Amino acid sequence: MAKELNEETGFKVSIKTLIGIGFAMATVISMWFMLQADIEEAKQLPVIEIPPPEITRMEFDMKDQLVRQTIMTTQEDVKEIKEQLEKIEDKLDKLR
Repeated sequence: MAKELNEETGFKVSIKTLIGIGFAMATVISMWFMLQADIEEAKQLPVIEIPPPEITRMEFDMKDQLVRQTIMTTQEDVKEIKEQLEKIEDKLDKLR
């Protein structure tokens, strides 16, 4: 049989429990007000805007030239490596 809650229903709460509940409520309420104060302070701070980086035409051309030069250098290196590989293969064929 379940008990029904009404005006005459009572329950016991210790002083320690009441103090703990009061302390927890005070902590939550103080944290709430501190958070609100921090938000208001942050609203008052100046906004730091970082300008977008601008790439000048000269800088773009220099980087483009560097990339093209790197590709050409790599292409020349590959040609040299192929020539060396052919020489090594010829030497190996002579040894067989």
